Amino acid sequence: MDQHALETIEFELALLLRRITSFTTTNIGTLDRSAYLLLQQIAHHGSAGIKALSEEFQLDISTVSRQAAVLEQRGYVRRIPDPLDRRAYSLQITDPGTKELIETKAARTARIGALLKDWTDEECEAFGKLMSKFNRTFS
Repeated sequence: MDQHALETIEFELALLLRRITSFTTTNIGTLDRSAYLLLQQIAHHGSAGIKALSEEFQLDISTVSRQAAVLEQRGYVRRIPDPLDRRAYSLQITDPGTKELIETKAARTARIGALLKDWTDEECEAFGKLMSKFNRTFS
């Protein structure tokens, strides 16, 4: 691999992380990042247990459990007991959770769209594909 290309990627990622942190300190929609990601995962892949969610996001079970508890308190998810193991449960998104997810996604998409307004459709598509490919390398 080309060293200069790697150094450029490393620097641009560091800069992106700084800017994303600044960009997301102001609320985009009604859900914070962790709630948004958990609801997005459950909505796209169906009900999921805490362990599966913690593995997906590479977080401690206790962290995901706390985040899920907040979602449950807000009525965005509900627990579905495991019929084979009464101690275990999966989380399922509720109608209010789906509504909040849709509204937050629309707000986030609009904000990103404003940043990319001068990009071509081809550039946006290529960027999305490369970001997706890069994110999958962590799995």
